Amino acid sequence: MNITASNSFRSVCGLGDVRASVQTIKAGLRALPQYEPETKHYFHGGMYCREVKRGANVTVVGAVNKKEHLYVIVSGTVAISDGHNPAQLVTGPCVIKSHPGTERVVSSITEAVCMTFHVTDAKTVEEAEAELVEADPESMYLPGNIAKNAELAHEIKEVLK
Repeated sequence: MNITASNSFRSVCGLGDVRASVQTIKAGLRALPQYEPETKHYFHGGMYCREVKRGANVTVVGAVNKKEHLYVIVSGTVAISDGHNPAQLVTGPCVIKSHPGTERVVSSITEAVCMTFHVTDAKTVEEAEAELVEADPESMYLPGNIAKNAELAHEIKEVLK
């Protein structure tokens, strides 16, 4: 997951090739200081749930998903794209069905809490990520949203105007 503080991601909010825009956003985020969100992990009854809290003005490009799951905006307002369609402004609570191949871009307009729910027999975050998302050798994050080089860890700082 590529995460940084920013005000918007205009390239997926309107016209043009959304998939190419996602790649452009990822490249841009790699050049910025990285933000490590507060992330909690839950395993129960053959399910894995990830809860991610982020401040306002944080843009996230998630990993490419291998399997169907539910993505829930629990609270807050986000601009969100599934990587195939232009972004939509969504205020939680809202449940979104996620399909294989989804690479979601989320920009929080306000503080937000988002959760994913996955069917899996995994017992650790590492096992869950290996099963549920495509490997990305260029990822700036270790399993569990741990930034390899967290410069902002849990602290929101505006870096783009």
